[in-house]
Amino acid sequence: MIYSHGKVKTVISLKNIVNNYASIRVLSGKEVIPVVKGDAYGHGLIQVAEALGNAGAKTFAVGTVEEGMILRESNKDCGILSMLGPVERHEFPALWDFGITAFIHSFEQLEMLSTQARRRRRSLPVALKFDTGMRRLGFTLSDIPALTGILGQSDKLRVRMISSHLATADDPASQDFLKEQVNEFENIRKTMLNLGFDIEANISNSAATLAYPSIGYQKQRVGILLYGVNPLADTRSAHLCRDLEPAMSVKSVVISKHTLKAGQAISYGCTFTAEKDMNVAIVAAGYANGYSRTLSNSGEMCIHGKRARIVGRVCLQMAAIDVTDIPQARVGDEVFLLGGSGQGRIGIYELSKWWKSIPAEVMNAFSINKREFEYA
Repeated sequence: MIYSHGKVKTVISLKNIVNNYASIRVLSGKEVIPVVKGDAYGHGLIQVAEALGNAGAKTFAVGTVEEGMILRESNKDCGILSMLGPVERHEFPALWDFGITAFIHSFEQLEMLSTQARRRRRSLPVALKFDTGMRRLGFTLSDIPALTGILGQSDKLRVRMISSHLATADDPASQDFLKEQVNEFENIRKTMLNLGFDIEANISNSAATLAYPSIGYQKQRVGILLYGVNPLADTRSAHLCRDLEPAMSVKSVVISKHTLKAGQAISYGCTFTAEKDMNVAIVAAGYANGYSRTLSNSGEMCIHGKRARIVGRVCLQMAAIDVTDIPQARVGDEVFLLGGSGQGRIGIYELSKWWKSIPAEVMNAFSINKREFEYA
């Protein structure tokens, strides 16, 4: 039995994702590696990869090795990159068994992989992750001598890629730091090439693909852009993102409508009191559906193409909205938590601001609900 957490549905437009992918390919002029980590940012790993594979994508970047294993079960031919790489013991042999190229970011990983390689007949392509300024994971330029020493002891590990991650590509005011990262990565790349490694390189994320196309190298890893989210929104470079279509909408249903009289409070804690008689609708959506409690008394929903503000606290599976100025609202009506139509449409950036978060977190939160996929 699959528990879908109630009446909320997360609707995914695979058509829009494919259209976004096509636009990004034209924009970048390079091979695009779709990033489908985190269940494709909440949009559905298997479904998104299948749609993009049919549209020409050859390689996909997942997060964990487990995600790569799941993807391989449904797609026998695509290239798979695990950006986190193997962490637990069972994940190291899985790289061979499932044909996954892993980002290797530590000497501990590399030693474990070298041990596993001695038991294998087939060689394994690997990608080396370098830290150029993010300060999370990765080797440094000074680690290369030790790296080559370990790699030289194994003929089963073939370095085919080097990668790094940009920390401030979405902030036009931080260009100097970005340039430092790119220069460091270029020094790493040249050093590896001079040592005889036949490698491809990638460092660009979604924001860099838009704002810094000259640093794309052979391929570009694109995530949030695919799903219709502009990583440069609210910056002076926002205009660089064009022709993208939102891929996710989230909707529920009105389960009750009644009058809230002047002086009456509503929901837990009585945090909202009506100043005059008003009509409220109760929507079957709450934090059990990934709809944040921080939206209490501050967020809005879209019903009949118009905005309706949330009044009172968001509950586990319910929230109240003010429909005083939307007299046509009825029990059974469709209500959009994200998306919708008309002037009342709720955009992902607007919602994430009310949420005090970012679009990626919001979209992943909604993945808890039953998903519907639209192909056309």
